[in-house]
Formats: sequence, C-alpha cells, structure tokens
Amino acid sequence: MKRLLFLLSAVIIVSCKNDKNENITEAEQVQSDSTTNVEEIKFKQVDSKMINNDSLWKPFEADLSEFSTEVYEEVKALVFEKSIPEIQEAIASDKLTYEELALFYLTRIKEYDRENELSLNSVISLNPDLIKEAREKDEQKGKTENQHPIYGIPVLLKDNINTSAVPTTAGSVALKDNKTKDAFITERLKENGALILGKANLSEWANFFCEGCPNGFSTMGGQTLNPYGRKIHDTGGSSSGSGVAVAANLTPVAVGSETSGSILSPSSSNSVVGLKPTIGVLSRGGIVPISSTLDTPGPITKSVIDNAILLDAMTGVDKADPASTNAGKQNAVYYAKLGKGTLKGKRFGAIKSLMEDTLYVRAINDLKNSGAEIVEFEAEEIDLPNFLRLLNLDMKKDLPAYLKNYGGDVAYKNVQDVIAYNEKDSLNRAPYGQALFIGIVNDSASEKEFSAIKDTLKNNGTMFFEKPMQEHKLDAVLSINNYHAGYAAVAKYPAITVPMGYTAENRPKGLTFIGKPFSEEQLLQFAYIFENTTKRRKTPENYNE
Repeated sequence: MKRLLFLLSAVIIVSCKNDKNENITEAEQVQSDSTTNVEEIKFKQVDSKMINNDSLWKPFEADLSEFSTEVYEEVKALVFEKSIPEIQEAIASDKLTYEELALFYLTRIKEYDRENELSLNSVISLNPDLIKEAREKDEQKGKTENQHPIYGIPVLLKDNINTSAVPTTAGSVALKDNKTKDAFITERLKENGALILGKANLSEWANFFCEGCPNGFSTMGGQTLNPYGRKIHDTGGSSSGSGVAVAANLTPVAVGSETSGSILSPSSSNSVVGLKPTIGVLSRGGIVPISSTLDTPGPITKSVIDNAILLDAMTGVDKADPASTNAGKQNAVYYAKLGKGTLKGKRFGAIKSLMEDTLYVRAINDLKNSGAEIVEFEAEEIDLPNFLRLLNLDMKKDLPAYLKNYGGDVAYKNVQDVIAYNEKDSLNRAPYGQALFIGIVNDSASEKEFSAIKDTLKNNGTMFFEKPMQEHKLDAVLSINNYHAGYAAVAKYPAITVPMGYTAENRPKGLTFIGKPFSEEQLLQFAYIFENTTKRRKTPENYNE
C-alpha cells in the first residue's frame, strides 16, 4: 500500500487532492491524520480583490432591513440544521414562508462570509432576483400537484455551473463576464421549483489551474476557509465553497462537481454529506469542464435525505451530453425508499491499511452493530498511469467546446487564450501561477494513444474495486474522505461520504461508501442508516448564532 500511495502521489494531479497523502503533487496544504500542529496555514491571498460588497448586497438592502433580529431568531428555530422535509413541514403549517427562508440565508451569508474575523469566503455571487422569486413560490405554494420536495428551497451552485442569474466564472477573472443560459441541471432544479441562491466559491478552474496552490482559492472569490478550523484545517476542493457554505448553514444545500475527489474531499473536510454519482446520472451540459471522461456534478448537503432530494431534483436525460444519453432515465426516486433499506446481511469491504484510523474502525463497528458483515482485505497495488495526461488532453478539447456551445460572450476560445489574458496581470489574475494550464497546452497525443490511456485507466480503476468485490461478494467498499477517489473516478463508480467524527484537532472526517455503477439508491440507503445510527455531524461552534 505504501508503494501504491507513492505511485499515486508521483503521477496524479487531479481536480481535487487526495487528503491522505501530504506529498501528493497538487501540493494541497493539508494536516496529516496524526498531526497535532494547529498553526495557521499561510496563504498568499485571503480576501477577494474582485467582489464589490456594496454591489453584491444592493438588491437586498430594503428587504434585509425589514428582516428583524426577532424574526431571524424565529426562523432560525425552524431552519437551522434542519432537513428539507423539516423545513417543508414548517412551511406547510404556515410557520414559515419561502421568502423568510431566503432572507435567513442571506442574513447568514452577510454575517459570516466576507471581511470579518469569522469570514469564510464561500460565496462568490448572489441571485439578485432571489426574494422576488421566493415570493412567487409562496404565492404558488400548493397550487400544483406533486410538488417536488426541492420546491422553494434555495440552492447554491458551484461557480462552474451555468445559471442565467449570475455569471459563471469558474473562479477565474477571465470569465467574470461569462453570462450564460442555465446548465441542464439548473433547468431541472428550476423546473422542480428550486430557488437559485447564487454561486459558491471553488478552487479555481476546479483545481486544475495552478500548481502548489491551496484548496479553495480562486482569484474571483478569494480563499475559502474551513469553519471547523479557520485557517487551520484545509477546506478540501475543488467544491470548497459548496462544502463550507452547507457546513456553516449559509445555504440549505449546494451543488458541487467532481473529476476525482472534488465532491468527496470538501464534503468530508467540512462534515457534510457528498455524493459523486455514476458518470451520466446527471448531465454535464453547461458546466465548465476538466474532463468529459470523468466529470460529474453532485449534491452536497447536511443530511442524506437532503442529498437524495437534491440528486433527484437534478436528474433527467440530456440529449446533448452523450454520457447522459448512454445512462438513460433512472427509475429510482432517490428519496422515496431511504427508510426501507437495511444493513443486515450486507457485505462491506474494509481496507486493511486504513484500520489504523480510529474513526474508521469505530465506523466499521457501527456498521457491524447495525447488522452488516465486514470483510477486511488488502488493497491491490495498482497504478493509474497517465492520469494527468487524461485530464490535459480532455480539457484541451473540452474547454473550447464549452466556450463555443455553452459560454457567454467572452473573448476566449481555448486554454492558451486564458493563459495569455492572465499573463497581462499575473499578480491579480494568477497569484499562484498557472502551471497546470501551461501543461495542458504543452501536452498532445494521437487519437489512438489517447484512447489507450483512457482504456488503461478504466481497466485499472475497475480492477481495484472489482476484484475484491467479486472475491468477497461485497455490496460496497469502505474508504475515508477521498482517499480512493482516483480509482472511483476512472472506474466510474459512484461514492458517498458521510460524517464519521473528528480528530483531536477537530478536523472532520467522512466514511465513504463506494459501489458499482448506478448503485446510488443503495449507497444512499447505506449512508442513511449509518447517519441515523451514529449522528456524528456537529455544527461548527463559531457559526451557531
């Protein structure tokens, strides 16, 4: 296993960094599992130089001025740390309105997200029409049959997901005016009644831009910070703002995206639930890409029930996305059967090299006590060759395709154009450099070579899971955080991470279930049982007011 970790750290630069190995080449600033060091992480830049707070809050001034402290406290009692079904129950009983719900989260964002001693820098932009749209939801409440549970619920989108409400920047100054139509999943959310709250900060270009830069930094949004250890614990990435905002109750739910670990990492790092679906379950249309081979959006939430609801609200077949077309319509209503699952007789594979982690061992015992059978196995030493080249070669063609088919009126056509723009003012546009973008431009391969790279990675990643799953008749493999996200990515296996506790330094960790393609419904059931029998998540203590 030590050799495996060395191989991974030597060759893989992915959109999210493996937070087990400190020496991985993406150079994330992570504390090791056994560290007692709680010194502050040193960042080149923390606050955004691009966000104008006056402009950000101008559309909401009048409404927020009338949202008194007393009303805030009343709403908080009904909303704070509550699930979507609990919130909807309060609204159905006329104790709460969707307008008050929206104002509650706006109030918290204004209080906690920018330019103070508790600021988290998790939000880049806000939908200026949010309150108007929330009032419309109140007026339409109950007038149509079978309203989806997401109806009227504010959703924060990672800022690489298109919405017509605000520009889609991918965290880059180059895209600050990228005004677009809605992404396919944004359309689905709106069709199901969701409110688009705004955009979450992220690791710029989904962590495939600069080398040696910290998770959660973008030139548009500044440095996202972890509420469980501000400037002490890493946020994970690249969906950093999505994970942080959910953890601190700045939004009820958020959408992230993953190429390799970018949902699992920030979710586990911020003690929330994150699901990376099978490629194709959710459309990628209208999302700034890294890799059309590996990319997928996914839900980030405080609870498994909310995760299932948000996943369900985004599903649908997008004929413009080949992976979505190939996956086809999913029959599951993901939130409908959560309580009908069982762990009795289910077989989970525990990786022996992880058994030194006391939180992992405790989680395994929790599963045993719920009736699961645990099989310990030695993980295969399997390389993932040319992983970085896969990302280079995909993004080289995928970014121009996004800009042409889904981008707004921007002046760039490819990666080279963005590099040239940033070089004109690198201090403000690329303070950590843009080494990975330069690597994309310098890489090339024949179609035959590129196809061989993808085939090898897919086969090796599948072998990593398939061999123990077949040999031991496993229903899922158990991991920690995003430790095995690279294998799940190239194998195209879904994974869900659920809070399993905190280290002595209050750093969150998640138990991660990895299953076979299209096993999302089953994974959600496993996660739901584990969550409800352990209840390990706790609110970050400085963000309870």
